[in-house]
Amino acid sequence: MKFEDINELTHKIIGCAMQVHGEMGNGFQELIYQRALAIEMRYAGLEFEREKEMKIYYRGEDIGTRRVDFFVEGSVMVELKAVEKLEDVHKAQAINYCEAYHIADGLLINFGGRSLDFKRVYNKNLVKKMSEQDFKRL
Repeated sequence: MKFEDINELTHKIIGCAMQVHGEMGNGFQELIYQRALAIEMRYAGLEFEREKEMKIYYRGEDIGTRRVDFFVEGSVMVELKAVEKLEDVHKAQAINYCEAYHIADGLLINFGGRSLDFKRVYNKNLVKKMSEQDFKRL
């Protein structure tokens, strides 16, 4: 998928999350937001897999599985949180999932704050260095 397409897709996902947060506010468990976001993304016409179980490998050996909250349009991993404030460990976890699953782009979305908080994360091994012009468009 081209940069512009990924950018448009992540904007759509964030828009869906904003709609959910605007409607529900904060204070619910992550699972409730996950269910609401699934409904909103379906209304937006996005294809996704929810709670997609993916294998994690170390040196080519299967060492376990982890479920990603959403895998959208076969391109973007979405990890949800419902915590008061995102911490560096949450971002590191989302980046690790992108790298473990060999996915270039991901979103970390937190519904737990008074305002929706989101971070775009990348698999540094798959994403080519962006030009300055591309970076300004984020």
